[in-house]
Amino acid sequence: MIGAITAGVIGVTAPPAAFTVDFLVIAGGAGSGGSYAGGGGAGGYRCSVTGELSGGGATAESKLSLYPSTSYSVQVGAGGAGGALNSVGTNGTDSIFATITSTGGGGGGGFNASTAAQRNGANGGSGGGGGNGNDGVYTTGGTRVTGQGYAGGTGAYDSTGGGKRTSGGGGGAGAIGNNGVPATGTGGNGGAGVSSLITGTATTRGGGGGGAGEFAQGSGGSGGGGTNSAGTANTGGGGSINYANSSGNAGGSGVVIMKYPDTYTITIGSGLTGSTAAPSGGFKVSTITAGSGSVSFA
Repeated sequence: MIGAITAGVIGVTAPPAAFTVDFLVIAGGAGSGGSYAGGGGAGGYRCSVTGELSGGGATAESKLSLYPSTSYSVQVGAGGAGGALNSVGTNGTDSIFATITSTGGGGGGGFNASTAAQRNGANGGSGGGGGNGNDGVYTTGGTRVTGQGYAGGTGAYDSTGGGKRTSGGGGGAGAIGNNGVPATGTGGNGGAGVSSLITGTATTRGGGGGGAGEFAQGSGGSGGGGTNSAGTANTGGGGSINYANSSGNAGGSGVVIMKYPDTYTITIGSGLTGSTAAPSGGFKVSTITAGSGSVSFA
């Protein structure tokens, strides 16, 4: 009797093992509306760093398991344009890394527009601040995407005491946008952003844009929210109106940041702008600041 022979598999290579990647993916912030208008909402904020927060007070998400020699899509969302007089600001663009998509911020509501759709803040990763109805109507702030940001504040008009027109601040990744204060004619402050140590340095991003007021401008939220200015680039901050010409300002662009073991080397594909810091503590950190394309690791 011939005994059984166990043959090994020849010429078959085992698939590469997965490795773990931390991410911070922030979408583009929204533009503000025009004139006495609402602040732009911050871009959606998603983070996997242990002990930190994603937007809207959510706990950190699960880290990604990726594979060497595999291409992963990356897109850095642009900031939305500011609105013209009586118009809502433009929403920011989504940011993407592999299976993670952060939603662009919601545009700030317009001033004295004829329809609620033009006066109310737009929905987004964080909602835009409500504009000003100029007729006693309270406008609403845009809603947020759960786990990415907060809603925008409301706008109001005080028909007594001189008619003080105000708008709401844009929602931030870390806090709701503040309501306008008609008693003083002050626009609502933008919601605060969220701090992350993914690069090794604590940095706050994702602030909402300040709302406009007839007598005083609301402040932008910490983390790139605009105060009478555009949102800061690569923070996803919302824009705030330009008092000099009553036009809306754009939101700040987003960013995609990856932290991975220093035994791997990233290839940043054409169409993307990015850099990789020197290894530290056994990890590398790559930051993509613009564009659309793919990355791979080896």
